[in-house]
Amino acid sequence: MASFPQVTVCKHSAIPHLLTPIRDVTTSSVQFAYYASRLMALLAEEAMAMLPAQQVSITTPTGATLPDAVRINTSKVCAVSIIRAGDSLLEAVRKIAPDVHVGKILIQRDESSADKHPVMYYHKFPLGIARMPVILCDPMLATGGSVIMAVNTLLDAGCRAESIIFANVIAAPEGIEAVSSAHPAVRIVTCVIDASLNDNKYIMPGLGDFGDRFYGTEV
Repeated sequence: MASFPQVTVCKHSAIPHLLTPIRDVTTSSVQFAYYASRLMALLAEEAMAMLPAQQVSITTPTGATLPDAVRINTSKVCAVSIIRAGDSLLEAVRKIAPDVHVGKILIQRDESSADKHPVMYYHKFPLGIARMPVILCDPMLATGGSVIMAVNTLLDAGCRAESIIFANVIAAPEGIEAVSSAHPAVRIVTCVIDASLNDNKYIMPGLGDFGDRFYGTEV
């Protein structure tokens, strides 16, 4: 895969340990949600750290002054989930930044089609989103079709591509290439880049359907 400067891979030492149970087919839905939530907390922190920060002066309890402390104004940030799996990552963002604004996009891929192309059903954004940095949340980046459609929807709402950070747990090289080609200014942050997509456009080795495993709706 080509090198894409807009892609950040989280380097936290706990990530390999947390990926193992959510990849394991024998992991129950309850345990999957537990380990995935811990992993997404690290991912959310990484995405948050990529937002614009202000330098501020603070005084510590010892009376010392720190003139170069940094603070992120999360009340002027919007976290947008691609429903349904993206809601789990959205909640991880909201746990570390309860005052973020929230947006929702419902896109589902057409499983009956050969290319598994995405179909837009619904979106709802807060007023003023065009002036906010956006953390776009979806745990899996496979073909990139849904993400590209979501970014297009955000751009139509007035957002700037360079203000959008797409956060995901696992990415396929094909998806990274598709998103980076369509929207080179959008930054991508992920926990791991897997090998490839299979013929059914699922990430390999992957972890199966994230939403079904997280919410216990596997059949």
